[in-house]
This record gives sequence, structure tokens and C-alpha cells, in this order.
Amino acid sequence: MESENQEKDLVVDVGSSEVRLALLENHRLIEYNRESSLGHSFSVGDVYLGKVKKVLPALNAAFVDIGDSKEAFVHYLDLGLHFDAFDKFVRDSNPNRNLSELYTGIKLGEPLAKDGRIEDYLKPGQLIIGQIVKEPISTKGSRLTAEISLAGRNIVLLPFAEKVSVSQKITSKEEKRRLETLVGNILPHNYGAIIRTAAEGSSASVLVAELRSLIEKWESAWKKISRNKNTGLLFTEYSKTTTILRDLLNDSFTNVYVNDEKIYEETRRYISLISPEQEKIVKLYDGKEPIFDHFEVTRQIKSSFGKVVPMKQGAYLVIETTEALNVIDVNSGIRAKTNDQEENTFEVNKLAAEEIARQLRLRDMGGIIIVDFIDMDSVDHRNALYKYMVELMSADRAKHNVLPLTKFGLMQITRQRIRPVTEINTTEKCPLCHGTGKIASTVVIDEQIERRLADFTEHGRKQFILKTSPILGAYITRGWNSFVSKWKRKYRCKLKVVEVTDFSILQYEFYDEKGKALD
Repeated sequence: MESENQEKDLVVDVGSSEVRLALLENHRLIEYNRESSLGHSFSVGDVYLGKVKKVLPALNAAFVDIGDSKEAFVHYLDLGLHFDAFDKFVRDSNPNRNLSELYTGIKLGEPLAKDGRIEDYLKPGQLIIGQIVKEPISTKGSRLTAEISLAGRNIVLLPFAEKVSVSQKITSKEEKRRLETLVGNILPHNYGAIIRTAAEGSSASVLVAELRSLIEKWESAWKKISRNKNTGLLFTEYSKTTTILRDLLNDSFTNVYVNDEKIYEETRRYISLISPEQEKIVKLYDGKEPIFDHFEVTRQIKSSFGKVVPMKQGAYLVIETTEALNVIDVNSGIRAKTNDQEENTFEVNKLAAEEIARQLRLRDMGGIIIVDFIDMDSVDHRNALYKYMVELMSADRAKHNVLPLTKFGLMQITRQRIRPVTEINTTEKCPLCHGTGKIASTVVIDEQIERRLADFTEHGRKQFILKTSPILGAYITRGWNSFVSKWKRKYRCKLKVVEVTDFSILQYEFYDEKGKALD
């Protein structure tokens, strides 16, 4: 459920190996994404040149090598209406040809029949252009479509298509006609488009700029296709930051905080292209503490991704994920607002429904979800709970379906699964005992820190940042004559203590004055 005055913030934490994105609604974590900045993972929207490995007439499908350890899968119905045109383009392109002439000269011909056979179109060893629609999950490889689309904020560009269609959510007939005519007039030959809901009221200049950038992106892949004739990535969707902005950016978006100048500039540039008046919502964060600590994201991640998820007043959820199903059990704990048991149960179930709707988005849980609510005798309460769940799920962008409660009090939800569920291990191995269960006395932790400090100062260092957990930080800085004060005097050094919520109780690390870790 989205109210008009909701504050929506996107917090982007750029690290050395990954970019982490947290979407907050009224400072509460709603969505969490991670994107590796090392190498390339196989993500939804990425477009590959693949090689057919095996055709399966019985399934009317084929396995395709796109460079992943698990082969991708494409069904005949996912070849698209004009597969022949894509196929001709791949076969006929070479470095000596004028690729623009080749592209515009291809005739689209008759669309593929719905009851056709895949063996008539694909043969082992054949190169095809495929786009990932479902990421590799568990033992399954990626799911591909050969009907390529490039999604922008206002327009989805369709190579080798001829029609322009407009989102059903745009109700005004005049606006539909204006957009259809405008986009139809600026689309080059052999391109089609879908006009998205966000385009309503957009000026011609915004649409032209976006269309131009999408066409450039598609045409930038042509050289790779003509040159390589080998499997590999042609182009990727925008980064997760810009993808989230593209799908979520609306008038209620309040701030985007980024802690890296390069990503900050990229994000600002992207927003100026798709929604110029909102460019000022992007802000560069340069605070001293980590960005996720500053916005209390770290704490929320730690409390939200465990097997047991606590709720208000003692109630909690238990979440189990298996190969086939996700199972969520609702427990009331010690919560008792009134003496009326039925009313209490209904209240706890409503509370659980709110948390479940949040958890599905947060973990990006997909497939079949079974929720075991606490049993309620009242039919009215069961119906009210079902309606409440449907209402809560309406804010979810993934396709989903909610069924009423069964007589055993179970609710079935299906949610589109296009990428693996986000899993974060919220338990920690003890940094001192390393899982053995035995540690040196905590009384000597100050001696350990001092030994390392003495070692560093002996080698000529005089300025340090000491990162610790909040508990250890409080222990070594307490009182006017604290351990830190003594060390500063004794070793004649500058020592600044920074508390990091991510650290376990007795964890500490030394850094130099520029923030570089010291061994």
C-alpha cells in the first residue's frame, strides 16, 4: 500500500567488489539488491550471442551455450514473431558489410506460427541472439528469449518489429493517439516500440533523446556480432542503480544518496535524461561513517534476513526456503492486547501479513509461497485477512497471485521468480574462538590492541583510525582516563576510534589516516 506522503529514499553503497542498493520507505528497508562489480554475472535483461548446443524436439526447445557453466534454455514460443530476421542478420553480418544497410534491408515477412517446431528453425552450432528473462536458479540455467527488447523509462524499443503499442494504463484516447503518432514518426525502419505508462505527458524532446540512446545501445552490438561469431555478452541492461530508478522513479521519490562520485555522476546523468526536473534528488554522501550505518540499513539487514524474523510485541515469523517452496510460519509469541483470543489472533495475522509483503520484496522470494497463519474461527476475519494481503501486495512490481485461506489456515501466494532469492547469512563466526567455543579472556583485549599499536608506532606510524564494534568502542573510550587516552599519551600518536555496527563484539581493525587497512 502506498500513501501519497511516503518518503522514498534509495541508498547506494559502492564498495570495491560490489554495489549494494537499499530502497527505504519512511526509513524502513523495503528492497535490497547487490550487484557485483567484479566480472559479469548472468542478469535479467542481458543480451548474449549464444551457440545452439542441443535441440530437444520432445520439449520443442533447445539448450544454448552463452558462456555460463549451465546451458541456457529457449522454448520455441520464445523465439518471437520475427526470428527469421534476427537469424538472417546474424548469418549475413561480417566486418566488410555496411551493417545499417543490411539491417534496414531485411524484410520482416510472415510472423512465426504458434504451432511451429523448433527443429525447423534451430540447428546445433547455429549462432542466435538471446536475452535473459530468468536468471540461473539452483540447478537450472538461464531462460532466454530471442525477441530482444531494450527497456527505457518511457519507451521499450523492439528491434525487427513494426508496431507501436501503448500501455493500457494510459486511459486518455487523445494522449494515446499523440504518443503513438509521435513515436511512430521518429522510429527508424525495422523498429517497433511499446510506450510505457511513464511516458504520459512527456515532451517530444525527452522521448527522442531516450529513443536515440536505446537505438545506439542496440547498434553498438552489431560490430561484436559481425566480428566475433563467438558466444559472449553483447550488451547488458543498465546497472542495477539505474534499472531500479527506471522502474521506480516517480513523483514520490525523495532522495538518492550515493557514496561514490563516478556512480553519482552516472545516476545524475541518467535521471537528467529520463526525468530532467528530478535531477536534484541525487545527492553525494561524504560522511565519515559508512553510508549504510548512517541510514541504519546495516541494522535492518541483520534483523530482516535471518530464519526467524521478529515483529512487534513478541510475534515472529519463521521463514524456510526449499527447492520447490518457500514456507512462512506465523507465531504469536507472548502478544496479548485483549482477552478476546480471536481478536488477538486476527491482529497478529494482520501484523504478519504486513511483514510478509515486505519480506517477499526484500528477499525477492519467488515461486510458490505457503503461509501458515494462526488459525481463526471467524469466516469474516479470514476473508478480511485475504483482502488485506491482496491490498498489501499491490505495491509489489513482480507479477503475483494471492489465493484465499484454505480451511487449514494456509494461504498460497505465487510470485514471479526471475532471479535467485536473496540470501544473507546473518550469523557470525566468533572472531576470537573461530568456532571452537574457547576464547582468550576478554580482560586482555586492551592488551592485544595495545600490542598492535606499539608494533605500528615502532615502525614510525603516528596517525591511526581504529574501527571497532560499538561495545568494544565504548569499553576502550569510557571515562576521562580511558585506554585510548593512555595510549595516545604513551605512544605520542593520534588515534581516532570509529564504531562500525557490522563488526562482531570484540572485532577491531587498524587503518591509516587515509583509511587504508593496516596488516
